[in-house]
Amino acid sequence: MMKLLVLLSLLIPAVQGAVTTAGELIVLEGQSIKVPCHYEPQYASYVKYWCQGRTREFCSSLARTDDHRAANPAGDKVSVSDNPVQLVFTVTMNNLTEDDSGWYMCGVEVGSGWTADVSTFVHLKVIHGLSVESNHVIGEEGSSITVGCTYSAKYRASVKKWCRSGDWSSCRLTDGEGSFEDSSVAISDDRIRTFRVTLKKLQLSDAAWYLCVAGQHQIGVHVEVTPRTTTTSQTSSIAPSHSPKHLSSPKTISQQPWKNVIWESLLVCLCLLLLVVAAVLAIKLRRQKSCFQGLDIRAWKKQYSMMPVPLLFSSTRK
Repeated sequence: MMKLLVLLSLLIPAVQGAVTTAGELIVLEGQSIKVPCHYEPQYASYVKYWCQGRTREFCSSLARTDDHRAANPAGDKVSVSDNPVQLVFTVTMNNLTEDDSGWYMCGVEVGSGWTADVSTFVHLKVIHGLSVESNHVIGEEGSSITVGCTYSAKYRASVKKWCRSGDWSSCRLTDGEGSFEDSSVAISDDRIRTFRVTLKKLQLSDAAWYLCVAGQHQIGVHVEVTPRTTTTSQTSSIAPSHSPKHLSSPKTISQQPWKNVIWESLLVCLCLLLLVVAAVLAIKLRRQKSCFQGLDIRAWKKQYSMMPVPLLFSSTRK
């Protein structure tokens, strides 16, 4: 009967969906985590809390919003802050250790007695290990890139390494002060949670898989190097070395069809003009010829009209 009651107490809130958050969280030892717990509007004015345990009946309270002490998310081990406008309260846990692993509960205190609180459960797992901010970084030839490698508290005092994958002889190791630097690589360890690797003056041959190493843990990072891009000034300085014929040929090809069209149009217009001129000249010549013929006839008539009749007949006979 007791098991049945516990099971029902776990299932009813899940069905209601009054409070929601992530189901499982994994974080490296020594780091901090923020857990958002969302609730429905009717619970905006209620007290919120965060407790450790798998059931409500056996859940140890760690932080509450009605605690009169001022919450200090940066300094307190556990703190809770509520935002009724956004309908979410946030749980902050700092300096996590493996002992902090387990089940936790986001809860809204609805009442007492037979009235059950609304809540949801979260499983937190704190592990030793290593992670990277990004496992794929891209840089241009000649530039620099930085890779961030985060480790758990267990490896704060460990030597950190940066190695080319498949070649252990290429590893660069930090010294007693947590640093290393040469002409191509610089490593800086803050001795808290992160060491950063800077690859300087990248070359195309630097493109490869690399390993961040702390203690027995290692994680891969793919470095991609792109060719150096040419700038406008470089292009202008290179331009005179090309032959003028090579540079002008695209322009000649692109303008050739337009030149053909222009020449053809001019030839057509010229032919039409010549035809018009020829027609005008022909008309003028025809009119002048008609005028000359008319003048000859009138002159002949006038000449013969002035001659005596006998002479006229004699000339006719001839």
